[in-house]
Amino acid sequence: MSDNLPQVSHDTLARRLRDAYASGAIAPLRDGLEPTDGAGAYVVQDINTRHWVEGGRRIVGRKIGLTAKAVQAQLGVDQPDYGVLFDDMQIADGGVLDPARVIQPKAEAEIALVLAREVTTASATPEDIAAATDYAVAAIEIVDSRIADWKITFADTVADNGSSAFFVLGGERKKLDGLDLFTCGMALEVNDQIVSVGAGAACLGHPLNAAAWLARVMAANGTPLKAGDVLLTGALGPMVAITPGDHVKASIGGMGSVSFTYGKGA
Repeated sequence: MSDNLPQVSHDTLARRLRDAYASGAIAPLRDGLEPTDGAGAYVVQDINTRHWVEGGRRIVGRKIGLTAKAVQAQLGVDQPDYGVLFDDMQIADGGVLDPARVIQPKAEAEIALVLAREVTTASATPEDIAAATDYAVAAIEIVDSRIADWKITFADTVADNGSSAFFVLGGERKKLDGLDLFTCGMALEVNDQIVSVGAGAACLGHPLNAAAWLARVMAANGTPLKAGDVLLTGALGPMVAITPGDHVKASIGGMGSVSFTYGKGA
């Protein structure tokens, strides 16, 4: 961190982010983290993860972000990032997300992998991930930022748990054998209008590449991926802002569809 930045503690930044969930978006964390300070940002993320686990939340997996090269370039980094998925972040397929639970949400379509066994090697390959995967499902991630107006840097989004919020998993569980995760097409609809399209290849070249990157990082950190973990592998197309009342549906070739409604139930 440069000398002209006040040395605001990681604990202070973590507390700000936690408070923002209830009190609203905050300014970027420039007084404590430089834009590309990934190491410091993960310290902040870990402080909040421990706080939430001690409070009773249960970790069920991880999300991978920044899997598109264009987005990495925009934030001045050359790697993805990750955040923690907790059990209370899952919305049932076809369920409803209460607008009071988010600040400035956006939706993106992804492929989720659910692991049958742990991945402990720090040299994990896509083939290792495929061998460890129980099944894949179509998924929607609802991302949100506790940073005002989404004016985020790499450090902001990492500290903010990867700008995560909620996720929805589809009901069609697909084994990887014979499933094409590379060329499979994706269409994201809001109120029956297509708003985002993409393919598996948009996710770091292949969703298994993204998952292998995550497995290597987590193993090196001493917190390897576990059996049963849900892995949100990254967006297959551009994320879209949503407003109350929207019905959001993602369809992925060979994997079916998944949906939710953003707003109070009728």
